[in-house]
Amino acid sequence: MKNNDIKIGVFYVGFSYIIWGLLPIYWKLLHQVNADEILVNRIFWSFFFVVGVLLVTKKWEEFLQILKNFRTNKKQLSALIIASMLISCNWFIYIWAVNTDQIIEASLGYYINPLVSVLLGMIVFRERLSYAQYLSFALATIGVLVLTISYGSFPWISILLAFSFGLYGLSKKMIKVDSSIGLALETLVVTPIAFVYMAVLFVKGTQSFLSVSIGTDILLIGAGAATAIPLLYFAKGAQKIPMSTMGFLQFIAPTISLILGVFVYHEHFTKIHLISFIFIWSAITIYSLSKTKLFVLFNSKRNKGNSLGV
Repeated sequence: MKNNDIKIGVFYVGFSYIIWGLLPIYWKLLHQVNADEILVNRIFWSFFFVVGVLLVTKKWEEFLQILKNFRTNKKQLSALIIASMLISCNWFIYIWAVNTDQIIEASLGYYINPLVSVLLGMIVFRERLSYAQYLSFALATIGVLVLTISYGSFPWISILLAFSFGLYGLSKKMIKVDSSIGLALETLVVTPIAFVYMAVLFVKGTQSFLSVSIGTDILLIGAGAATAIPLLYFAKGAQKIPMSTMGFLQFIAPTISLILGVFVYHEHFTKIHLISFIFIWSAITIYSLSKTKLFVLFNSKRNKGNSLGV
């Protein structure tokens, strides 16, 4: 892998995570709109934005052909529907959390997500974990338990965000298509539902779109681009960099969100939060280091020793 390719990949992926980290600012600008209406507009306009991308990049015919193949492949179609529902739920929970002043708990969910993905890999694909990765799980679990016990309530926003995105990634492993085509397929599945929901709001006269202000309308339409652009750049960059590098970069977004929650939107960050996050940060540091060459080499020697009965 060429150094120049790696630099470009790091830029694309880092840029994507920065946008994701800054998205709370965007959703806060739409605080006057209900989370469900933001979600359906996000789905609706994302689909049309990606269709435009497919037309410009001349991938429309490929999209139609893949769509035709999906109709006859029940396994892939099921995976597509599940992926669409999971990412829609994830988007809704995150938007709702941001606009109800729970950015800190939402950021915790995306810190936990990589560990959830590893756990799912262990359960579904029977992937073997290293000692360092087991330790990461133990520390992350303690961090979640600290919050649960101290507040007397389960941090369900964090857990739902982590597991919905982790399961989304799992279902995506069964759908091997270009990123822009994949996003078009996923939004296509739920766009009819979004359109019906928007129509119901218009019939009732309770919609915000085209009734509050031009600024609100632009922001709701722009939610499509805000959703698609980082996903497309991420897919381009992910192909150019090692997984270990990706492991470090993926924590940019929740870190930016956490900083926004504490210092910009002045959410209450308690000592209990700090203790919990220290456990989580320790877990993700160990997890990230476990992907470096030194840890991989150590783990491979351990496995070799086990196979020899040592």
